Amino acid sequence: MADKAAEVVTEALKDVENATKETITNEKVPATPEGVVVAYSGLIVMAMLPIIFGSIRSVKLHILKKETGEKAESMTKKDAMYFPIIASAALFGLYMFFKIFSKDHINLLLTGYFFCLGVIALAHLLSPILNSLMPTSVPKISFHMHFTKGEGKHEEDIINYKFTTYDIICLAISSLIGVWYLYKKHWIANNMFGLAFAVNGVELLHLNNIVTGCILLSGLFIYDIFWVFGTNVMVTVAKSFEAPIKLVFPQDLPTNGLSGTNFAMLGLGDIVIPGIFIALLLRFDHSSKRKTRIYFYSTLTAYFLGLLATIFVMHVFKHAQPALLYLVPACIGTPLLVALVRGELKTLFAYEDHPEEKIEKKDSKESSGSASGTNKKKESVKAK
Repeated sequence: MADKAAEVVTEALKDVENATKETITNEKVPATPEGVVVAYSGLIVMAMLPIIFGSIRSVKLHILKKETGEKAESMTKKDAMYFPIIASAALFGLYMFFKIFSKDHINLLLTGYFFCLGVIALAHLLSPILNSLMPTSVPKISFHMHFTKGEGKHEEDIINYKFTTYDIICLAISSLIGVWYLYKKHWIANNMFGLAFAVNGVELLHLNNIVTGCILLSGLFIYDIFWVFGTNVMVTVAKSFEAPIKLVFPQDLPTNGLSGTNFAMLGLGDIVIPGIFIALLLRFDHSSKRKTRIYFYSTLTAYFLGLLATIFVMHVFKHAQPALLYLVPACIGTPLLVALVRGELKTLFAYEDHPEEKIEKKDSKESSGSASGTNKKKESVKAK
C-alpha cells in the first residue's frame, strides 16, 4: 500500500511539474529566428512611419502658421540644454516610485493618465483621414465652445475650441480603442496609441534651427548611454511601465499569433527625438524650394541604418542597447556631411523656421532709436 501511495504521489508531482512547464511556456515562448526577424522588421517600419508622416504634417503646420501669422512654439537652446536633466529627473523619479510603491497602483494611475492623452492624440491623428473618408450623407455640423473670464479689456479666453460632428465621431472611435487598451492591454492597442503620440510629437514639437537640434540630440546621447549602460534604471522602468510609451511587437508571432507574449520593444523617445530633427531638415528642404529633399531622405536613411545597427549589436552582445548611441551620430553627421559636400554648411546653420522674429526686434529697436533721436532734437530746440 505504501509503495502504491508513493507511486501515486510521484506521478502527481510529475503532472504538476509538467503543468508548470507548460504554463511557463505559454507565458513566454522562446523566439524563433523567423519570429525575431518579423518582430524587428515590424518595429523598424513602425518607427519610420511616424517620422515620415509627422515630418510632412510639420511642414503643413509650419506653412499654416506663417499664413495665419500665428506665433509658433519652438524649443529654444536653453530648453534643449535643460531637457536631458529634466528627463533624467523624471526617469529616476519613476524608478524610485516603482521601487518604493506597488507597481500595480502606479501603473493604474499612469494608465488612466495616458488613456486620456492617447484618446486625444489618436483623435487628432484620425481627424483628417475620417474627414476625407466620411460620406456626404453624414452632415458636418460645426460647433464652437467659447468660455471666457472677465469682461472688456480684462476678458481672457479659457476655452476657445472649434469642432465638428466628424471630430466627435473621431473621439468616439478613439475612446473605444482606449477602452480596449484599458481592459485587454493588447499590444495592437498599445501601438495605436504609441504611433499617435509619435506622429503628434514629430508634428507639433518644433526645433527652430540646427544648432538647437544638435544640442538636444547631443544631451540625450549622453543621457541614454548613462541610464542604460551606467545603471539598470532605464531597463527597469521600461519593463515595469505599463503605458503606451513604447512600441512592441511579439517575437513569438509565428507560433502564438496575435496573442504573443514575448515582445521586442522600442521606446517612443528613440522615434520622436530624432524625428523632430529630421522634420526640421524637411522644413529646410522645403524652404530652399529645391525639387529633391536630399537632407530629409539622406538623414531618414541614416536613421534606418542606425536602427539596424542597434538591433545587430543588441543580439551580438545579448544586452539592451541605448538606441540614441547609434541614432544621434547618424542623424547629426549625415546632414552635416551632405551640407559640406554641397557647400551649404553656412546656409544650413543659418536656417531658422521663424527668422521674422529677429527682424521684428530689429525694426522695433530702430523705431525706438529714431523716436529717441527726434525727442533729443526737440529738447535741443527747446533749450535754444
